[in-house]
Amino acid sequence: MNFPAELKYSQSHEWTREEDGVTVIGISDFAQDALGDVVFINLPQEGDECTAGEPFGDVESVKAVSDLVSPVTGTVCAVNEDLLDAPEMLNQDPYGAWIIKVENVTDSEELLDAAAYEAFCATEG
Repeated sequence: MNFPAELKYSQSHEWTREEDGVTVIGISDFAQDALGDVVFINLPQEGDECTAGEPFGDVESVKAVSDLVSPVTGTVCAVNEDLLDAPEMLNQDPYGAWIIKVENVTDSEELLDAAAYEAFCATEG
């Protein structure tokens, strides 16, 4: 498992990274591994509001459908539409294949650093 130190993680297995005041969100290596082969993703639209702790979309794998839970509250300012045609990018490069970018962030869940998230994942296994 890969847990990049520069990212923050939610207990629902999303990662976040700050870029020029915008929060970039994706799913962790642990999440994509647990899901198996991702075959479909349901994304929000630019301009949609998302709320910390609430679903903003979902991913469908050969095993299950799982909600994508927003670790922050704000406005979706970009959506990675490449994932609509190639959802398997989430399996191939979970930290390169971001899902959404959120601006005007007003709230966030309590996020974990890489070491704390790795320890949390060890309890989930």
